[in-house]
Amino acid sequence: MEWIITLIVIVLAVVFIALSVKIIPQQRVGVVERLGKFSRLLTPGINILIPIIDHVRTYHDLRIQQANVPPQTVITKDNVQVKIDTIIFYQVTGPEQATYGISDYVYGVRNISTATMRQIIGKMELDETLSGREKISTDIRVALDEATEKWGVRIERVEVIDIQPPADIQDAMDKQMKAERSKRAMVLEAEAAKQDMILRAEGDKQSKILKAEGEKEARIRQAEGQRQAQELEAMGEAKAIQSIAEAEKSRIEMIRSAGLDEQVLTYRSLEALGEIAKGPANKVFIPTRAVETLGSIGAIGEMLKETKKQ
Repeated sequence: MEWIITLIVIVLAVVFIALSVKIIPQQRVGVVERLGKFSRLLTPGINILIPIIDHVRTYHDLRIQQANVPPQTVITKDNVQVKIDTIIFYQVTGPEQATYGISDYVYGVRNISTATMRQIIGKMELDETLSGREKISTDIRVALDEATEKWGVRIERVEVIDIQPPADIQDAMDKQMKAERSKRAMVLEAEAAKQDMILRAEGDKQSKILKAEGEKEARIRQAEGQRQAQELEAMGEAKAIQSIAEAEKSRIEMIRSAGLDEQVLTYRSLEALGEIAKGPANKVFIPTRAVETLGSIGAIGEMLKETKKQ
């Protein structure tokens, strides 16, 4: 009997300890009620409870959670039905309010998100809806923040995952998008052709300019070369003439210094011609003007002979 009692005591002690000691992991809290009334929060670590009197109502995860809102069909301002899929990121900041402020805050967040989405989309046309995801997300988050503040829940972010218009409108949009892309492609192709023509024209223009500049430079250099050649040729001729003139001047001065005048020189030349004419095959032709001077030449000859006799 004693061992049975001992076993019972041990079992009761284990049960009492199990009911009294609660170990709470990090980023979680427990809501404790004492005799049905909120008492305190169980924080991470070891917590002691009074069995039967204290009761853990629920546990809350303090990490950021996400709630997927089922796709909702809403009507835009221009009476087009679109299906919108959203996801909400939230965090429990007040475990007590999240426990007693609303029965199911996740369900409440989804309902408020759906109602707010219908109000927002109802004020927007289809084009605004398709391009206004950021605005839709911001408006839903603001509306949820106002409602969930007293629930102890903070909305971190709302993301619009997908917006699906009706199939016929989607098909029309696809055709319009293809037409716009084709138009842009044609515009880009035309612009590319235009730029190509402009670049080719500019290249041809620059080529002609460079060619003309080259021809101009060549003509200038050729003219400069001809000018320099003419200058050098003229200088050579001038120097040659100058040399001839100086030589002639020296010869005349030598003749004068020897006492010979023009008539004496003429006579000496005729004597030389006479010697040349003595040859049997030689004929000498005397110009007409030379005959006019023969009278004076004879006189010169006589003078020379007289000079020799003396």
